[in-house]
Parts: sequence; C-alpha cells; structure tokens
Amino acid sequence: MLEAIRPVTLDEIRAAAKRIGGTIQRTPLVKLQLGKDQPDIRLKLENLQPINAYKLRGAANAVAMLSDADRKKGVWTISAGNAGQGVAYAARAAGVPCTVVVIDTAPESKKERMAALGAKLMLSPFDKCWQAMEDRAYPGVEGTFVHPFDDHDFIAGNATLGLEILEDAPDVKTVIGSIGGGGLVTALASSVKALKPDVKVFGAEPETAAPGAASFAKGAPQVFDKWEYSFVDGAGGKSMFPRMWERMKDIVDGSIVVSLDETKRAMKLMADKARIISEGAGALPLAAALSGKAGNDGPIVAIVSGGNIDLKKFCELIG
Repeated sequence: MLEAIRPVTLDEIRAAAKRIGGTIQRTPLVKLQLGKDQPDIRLKLENLQPINAYKLRGAANAVAMLSDADRKKGVWTISAGNAGQGVAYAARAAGVPCTVVVIDTAPESKKERMAALGAKLMLSPFDKCWQAMEDRAYPGVEGTFVHPFDDHDFIAGNATLGLEILEDAPDVKTVIGSIGGGGLVTALASSVKALKPDVKVFGAEPETAAPGAASFAKGAPQVFDKWEYSFVDGAGGKSMFPRMWERMKDIVDGSIVVSLDETKRAMKLMADKARIISEGAGALPLAAALSGKAGNDGPIVAIVSGGNIDLKKFCELIG
C-alpha cells in the first residue's frame, strides 16, 4: 500500500537539512554576469555536490529514514544516472548493498560513477524503466525500493535546496528547476512557498519531452506522445505520473519548454561566463530563464541540477 500523498512540511524539510548536513555540500549561489540591461540570474550550483548532482540530497534523506530492517535488505532504485549515484553514495555510507536499474542510454560516465560507488548495475530500456517506476518492481531485483522522485522523504531532502536559496537570495522572485519525474520542482515549491508564497516556481523541460507543460496546460497528468531521446538525459519523461501531478499541481506555477538549441546555448554560456560544466538537464532552467517566459523581474534562480556529462560529449554540444 503506497503512502497517501500529503504536503511536505517545513519542519520535515528543516529536519532533513540537519540529517543530511554531514553528507551534502551547501552549494554556492552565484550571479551570472550577463552585462548591462540583462536579467539578474543566479545559478545554484548543485553540480558541485559530491556526486555532481542534487539527487544526493533526496537520496541521503530517504536512505537515512529507512528502518534498520529495510536497510538490511539492501536498497535499489531506477535511474538515468544521478539518482542512482545518490542512492549508491548513501547506501555505501550506511554499509548496505545497492542495485541500480539503469536506463541503457545513460552516459557511460554516469554508469562508471555508479559502479565506482559500489552499485550493482542492471541495464534496461527506457520504456521498461519508466514502467518499473510506476510498478515499483523489476524482475530479478530484491530489496527496499527507493523511488527516485515519488517518495516523500526523497522530496523533503531535495527541498533543503529551497532553504539555502532563500537564505542566500532573500529577494528572489522566481526559482526554476528541471522536470524529469517532478521531484525537484515539487521540492523547491514545498520549501520556497512555505516561507515566501509570492515567489514563482517553474519547471523547465526540453521540447522533445515535456509532459509537465502539457499537464499544466490541460490541468491533468498527460502522456507526451512525441517523446524523443536527446542529450538531455536527466530530464524530460514520457508522462506525468498522477501521484507527482497531485504533489505539484497546487504549488508549482507551470513548466517552461525550451528547445535543444537553447539548452546547448545555456550550457555554452555557463562555460564561457562562469566556467561551469553542466549536463543538459542542468542547463534547462537557465535556458528557461533566458527565454523570458519566466519574466524578467529578478533575481531569478536557475538550479544547475547536475554536471555529469561525458567531457567529449560536452565539447561537441557547446562547440
């Protein structure tokens, strides 16, 4: 029986911040120097986490909140790379075995990092992984499942991002995070709007995979029929899970769709202006901020959710 959907409370988020404080980095919030008459955009550098992605926050909290009995069974998750690294990192620290069912198109660098953290990898096609996230089961895998986004404790851990943003930029007007399953934007909205309800929180999705924007447009969870694989492997699902729609529909202000070219330009801009290496999903929020679709009233905080990308691929994309 799945846990009923309920709001993540500020007390839970603050407790998570204390719980994971020794595991995660408090990442910097830096202003992107764009020049005169340009929007005030700040970058939250989650690419600087120990696993180079924000997912460590949620994974560390979710694994810490498991009972001793559940941890002893070992843990497993499903991932294109970043959630897998987060759960593997937290599992290794807890001394429990970890299996990751990995989307087979995940970059080699992410697969190598998960294996280096001690995870047992099982490669599987995207469709099968997406279905397994709904079923919360995968043939041949045993142990305690840690869902990479539809998990209350995972969201509470990720929501610690919002606390840091408001401490470092109390005048923030808008926060943007990429949407894959929806856990990041739900987490951001859970913390940010609990403290400052007027701050806008938007998702960002690639044009090739934007079920979030379709769901906000129709007011119900949607399937994205024209889904295409792209280099934005850490975001953009084939559908909006109904449970995640319930979590986000009343607290997230919408999702901004950006093109793959806009995403590449955002990756290049961060490299040129701030010497930041971002994966595709980590550049979506900046691309959305630069599009003007979130307004130009700053500060606008864009979450650089990860930097796990093969360097050869990164050079090809920004070149």
